[in-house]
Amino acid sequence: MEPKSTLERYWQLMQTNDFHKASEMLSEDYVCHWPQSGEVIRGRENFVLINAHYPAQGKWRFSLNHILCEGEQVVTDVSVTDGVIKGRALTFSTVRDGLIAKQVEYWPDDFAPQEWRKEWVDIDD
Repeated sequence: MEPKSTLERYWQLMQTNDFHKASEMLSEDYVCHWPQSGEVIRGRENFVLINAHYPAQGKWRFSLNHILCEGEQVVTDVSVTDGVIKGRALTFSTVRDGLIAKQVEYWPDDFAPQEWRKEWVDIDD
């Protein structure tokens, strides 16, 4: 499976909320870094457990906004919601032998538009 297809399939499986099935897209030595909190998820089982235990209000829905691929490096921009929580994940993935071996994931927080620049911008809904 090509790296881009690997990530497309991964996000399709995440959409099912079957995190065991989604973890099949990860290598045995999978590592995910969350630089904003300094946390590292190591291995498929920890991936499954952290996703299964997240205090969600309902099933997660994932919308793949953008995907860019260069060789084994794939970047995805995904909108995520459980119906209450809304977030966006920017994920830098390394694919090896058709499986995701490493991810570095950023979860940027929304912030209010700045008053001083309102005459030069439009607000995106």
